[in-house]
Amino acid sequence: MIVVDTTVWIDYFAGRDEKPHVGELQQLVDADAGIALTDVILGEILQGLRGEHTVRRVDQRLQAFDILRLRTLDDFRNAAALYRHAGSKGKTIRRTLDCLIATVCIRESCAILHNDRDFDHLADVTDLVVHAAPHSGDRGDPTQ
Repeated sequence: MIVVDTTVWIDYFAGRDEKPHVGELQQLVDADAGIALTDVILGEILQGLRGEHTVRRVDQRLQAFDILRLRTLDDFRNAAALYRHAGSKGKTIRRTLDCLIATVCIRESCAILHNDRDFDHLADVTDLVVHAAPHSGDRGDPTQ
């Protein structure tokens, strides 16, 4: 199973087909590969949309995929530990939500397809596995 991060879905829904991570997502969808989201990713996607029609349409499309959930307070403790561990190794994680997403991926033994350097930093120092898109070294926006 491959968890697809918000950063990929945003580009996918915006039609940015030239981006390697979008092409990889399209190939995974076409191959009916095991694609999942986390509850946090679902919330991030839906909060960024404008217009109720768009929200309903995107929400309906995303229901085709498994939604992995945060379960207990231990998930939050583990996310905090990931954040602290990365920091102790010189890796700055910019968003706490990325640690929550990574915690679910690690717990469920899922790779993550993303366009966010926080996940690369976490993969460098934890058990998080990144599903790399071809030419994934080109991240486009360096703030992502």
